Amino acid sequence: MLAICVVQPADLMKTRMQLLGPERKSLVAVAGDILRTEGAGGFYKGLTAALFRQATYTTGRMGCFNSVSDYYKTNYGTPSFATKVGIGVVSGAVGAYVGTPAEVALIRMTADGRLPPEKRRNYRNVFNALARIVREEGLFTLWRGAGATVTRAMVVNGSQLAVYAQAREMLLTHMGEGISLHFVSSMISGLATSLASLPVDIVKTRVQNAEKGTSQLKVLTNVIRNEGVLTLWSGFIPTYCKIGPHTVLTFIFLEQLNKLYYTYVQNE
Repeated sequence: MLAICVVQPADLMKTRMQLLGPERKSLVAVAGDILRTEGAGGFYKGLTAALFRQATYTTGRMGCFNSVSDYYKTNYGTPSFATKVGIGVVSGAVGAYVGTPAEVALIRMTADGRLPPEKRRNYRNVFNALARIVREEGLFTLWRGAGATVTRAMVVNGSQLAVYAQAREMLLTHMGEGISLHFVSSMISGLATSLASLPVDIVKTRVQNAEKGTSQLKVLTNVIRNEGVLTLWSGFIPTYCKIGPHTVLTFIFLEQLNKLYYTYVQNE
């Protein structure tokens, strides 16, 4: 949640770029449009949904990954990279299903500003968004695109958590424990995650922003046929600008909080 407060503007611009369709705009042009039409505060639209998403999805996936990894180490020794990927994939699926309602609210709130005024949903905050979605569209709309969300999370976690754990393990003997190790491991993890996850992220974004339900395969086929295969990596720069620092900050905060926990709580 602390990390998303820093990178929310990049995440919002990434979402806007993914929803442009055949219309192509640069990152600078998208940022200029937001600043001109919505003001500086426009970069933080959907922040409450983003925070709620971190509190559900990210807590679920990272807690599951750490718990399963600790269990594996205790019973079978240090997991291989392939095992880490497998644990990450399963953990991502668990966290994503729990966090899908927050994901739906986040996509809609961050996309709202690009719609004509008469079509904007104008949710006040994440809880207002969740309540209105249930009231206006039905309870199960909160899980619209759950398959796409789970697919993306499996890719993200299989790359982010596994690559971070592997890079940390390999660099530890050269760099020693500390923030420098966490930073370098996080940036390596963030790059791998951005490249691997962006195509499924674009499909997920469009499925969840759609007014009517649609399948992942249909969205993917339409994107490739109408906009070209490279559109699947549209918004790479803001994605890495979000995932890179978000990964760095998340793991740095996590490592420091773990250190405080082991020092002041577990040792009591």
